[in-house]
Amino acid sequence: MRNAFLILPLALLMTVPHAQQKGKRVGFVDVQQAVTALPGSSTYLNLSKKVDADLKAKQTNLQQLAARAASSRSAADRQALQKAQQSFVSAQQGYQQRLATEFKPLASRINSAVASVAKANGYSVVMDRRVAAQSNLVVYANNQSTDLTAAVVKALKK
Repeated sequence: MRNAFLILPLALLMTVPHAQQKGKRVGFVDVQQAVTALPGSSTYLNLSKKVDADLKAKQTNLQQLAARAASSRSAADRQALQKAQQSFVSAQQGYQQRLATEFKPLASRINSAVASVAKANGYSVVMDRRVAAQSNLVVYANNQSTDLTAAVVKALKK
């Protein structure tokens, strides 16, 4: 039994070097920057700006209606707020579908560029920098050694 307590830590220590092998590199790409640099992405970018502006206006309207409904407590104001909320959700879902449809051909080009850059530079995993940061998936990353955005942009422009 005493031997098991001695062997277990040694066995765990032996696995540490395998996690840091050279072939197991993680990289990051700023996908939004790559999309902006991608030739032929102007339709998607214009639609994205339009969607952002429209949803922001609808959200501002929702906040105003919510404040009015809270202060007046009238049934008409609550009903107007409810209709505005339904309209916002419906518009958001419609926009998401349109954006996804417009982004699909761009995504395949970006994904293939990321894959070729990653393979050429020995990366086994590449993540979207913004998604990793927003989800707190990555606590720390050395930007100089893990950022593949410039190489991906260069590959997209070929």
